[in-house]
This record gives sequence, structure tokens and C-alpha cells, in this order.
Amino acid sequence: MCGRYSLGLPADEVEQLPGHPALQQQVGEWIDRDNFVPRYNVAPRTQAPVLRRANASSDQGPQLVLHTMKWGLVPHWSKSESISLKTINARAENLVGGSGMWKSIRGKKRCVILAQGYYEWLKRRKDRFPHFTRHKDGRLMLLAGLYDTAYIEGQSKPLWTFTIVTTAANKHLEWLHDRQPVVLASQTDVDIWLDTSSQTWNTNLNKLLEPYDDSIAPLQCYPVPKEVGKVGTESPAFIEPISQRNDGIKALFSKEKRLDTTSTVSAYHLSESDSPSSSKRKRMSSTEPELDHNGPASQDAYRQESEQPKRERHAANVDLDSDIEIIDVPSESDPQLSSGKVKPVVEEPESGSPASSSTSQVGSTYLRSVSP
Repeated sequence: MCGRYSLGLPADEVEQLPGHPALQQQVGEWIDRDNFVPRYNVAPRTQAPVLRRANASSDQGPQLVLHTMKWGLVPHWSKSESISLKTINARAENLVGGSGMWKSIRGKKRCVILAQGYYEWLKRRKDRFPHFTRHKDGRLMLLAGLYDTAYIEGQSKPLWTFTIVTTAANKHLEWLHDRQPVVLASQTDVDIWLDTSSQTWNTNLNKLLEPYDDSIAPLQCYPVPKEVGKVGTESPAFIEPISQRNDGIKALFSKEKRLDTTSTVSAYHLSESDSPSSSKRKRMSSTEPELDHNGPASQDAYRQESEQPKRERHAANVDLDSDIEIIDVPSESDPQLSSGKVKPVVEEPESGSPASSSTSQVGSTYLRSVSP
């Protein structure tokens, strides 16, 4: 499933559709633009922008509009919003088969959700570890979706809502979860998906629902902070790899290494202070202590240096035959999970609307911080 994603760009940057200049030329107005709040932690029942045709039944060209809608589809026949938490995703298999509530809208109410990337949680024993998947080149991710309009009891205006279509995970991401969003890979894919002029479903649409597998524009997946698991929390750090954060794992183990080296050198000088050659030792430079590589203390230092943690030696594990780059994927024997020093425990996503929030750190900061 896809239950959380990121769109922390300000409205002006969202309108430019970063990485999709041809698509941007087709977009006209932005309906309910003021309802959009940039979020690095978009949760169900959050207002977010989608692309749709200005006139779903028109064949007079692909004029598109941006439209801020609420995530969690409420069907047109419903008078209550309570169903929306169960309809944040639509399974591709159900669209193809024309089953359930999707049959009436799959032919005429298709949309594209804009995202910097999406979150998924890796289950390990009793813990869950959040990971972020995005386009490696930093362009916006275009996700296939459906939308509908309902009139909720007691409300004068129609409620526009959307759902994200999911499919089976490809072979490079099935270790993380058995489902993934349907990612539209090209401008042609977007044009086909948004062409609702026939008001029907066709076999060309079936092909778009296959798992994403594009070696030219690969996806990148990496662990991110556990705080993203709490609805309503916001930070640009949520889309940064933990290994590249100044306050993350890389810094933690760099600090531990410095402490270990300092302790080893101090222990060496203490043990040698009373030896016959201590007077010679004192004449040595304090900034560059000479270590006897036959001494027990220095052997420990040498051993610590040579036996670096696996996470440092595998900071960027890239499968050259894959369309997915995996950074710092924890293993069963990973010291960060077993040492007790780092215990990223993720809270279960909460229901309900997240608190409104915004951030001053946006697009350009993101692209600099996560570029390989």
C-alpha cells in the first residue's frame, strides 16, 4: 500500500512540475490553490494537489488543471466522509477487473498525484523502519490515481477526493513491501492515463498498471528518520537518508570512532608513564603520538580501525543490474539494530487529519541534500 508521501515544495515550485517541462505546458489554472500546504509528511485526509483534465469528457485537447483535493476517496453516492480512511488506495487488479466502487469511475475520473516520493515501512521482528523511495534524479514522481466528487451531509460545497492506485511491487522493491504505487514513467503514460474523453476503460490502461521498471530513470530507496511515522510531524529531514544527515548514523559512528581512538591513546600513555623509557615518551609530540604496533593497546586500535562497521563499508549498496538504488538497508545482523545504540522505533500511523504545518526549507534544499 501507499499510506504516506512527501510534497514539501512551495506552491510556486509545484506549479513548475520539476522534471516535467512538457507536462507543465499543458497545465492551466490551479483550483483551490490556497488549500495546499507544503508537507514532507502527507497523510490520509490531507489536502494535496493532483492533475486532471479540465473537462473529463472533452476531446478538444489535453488541457489540464491542478486541483487541490483531499486524500481518501469518498464516492459520489456517499453522504459521509467516514469511508475515506479505507479508500486511500485502489488496487490495480480491481481496476482491471472492474470490481467494486471503482467500476463507475475508472473510465472517466482519472488523475495524477504529485509527490517527491513515498514512504514505506520495513517490518523487522516487532519493529518497523521507514524508507523513502523517489526518482534518483530528483524529479517529481507522478502517481496514477482516481478521483470523485461527493456531497457530504451538512456541507454546501462538493467534496473532491482522490485515491492512489497500487500494484504489485517489482522484484527490486519486494523486500520492502509487496505493493507499490503505480508510477507513470513518461509523458506518453501521463497522456494516456489522463485521456478520459472516451469515458471508458481500455487495454492500453492495463499496461500502465505494471510495476515500475525503468533503468533510464531509476528509483532510489533509503532509510529515513522514525519521526515520520507520527501524523502531523514535519521536517525536510524526513526525505534525507539517515546516513547523510549531520545528526544521523554517520555522525554517530564517526563520533564513536573518535572516542575509541582517544581512549586507546590515553590508555597507552597511562600504561607507559612509569616505564624506564617514559622520559623519552614525554619528548614525543603531543599531537602525533608514536604508537608501538607491537603493544596491546595499539593492536586494539589497529583492530578497531580495520574492523569498521558494515554500515560504513556499505554506505551505498548499488545493484548494477537493478533499477533501484538501495542505501543503508538494514540486515538481520546490522549492528545498528542489535547494538542497542540506535533503536528506530516507528509509531503506527494515526487516523484523522494531521495538524496544519509548513516549512521554510523546500525544493532546492532537498535536491542538494539527497543527490548521490
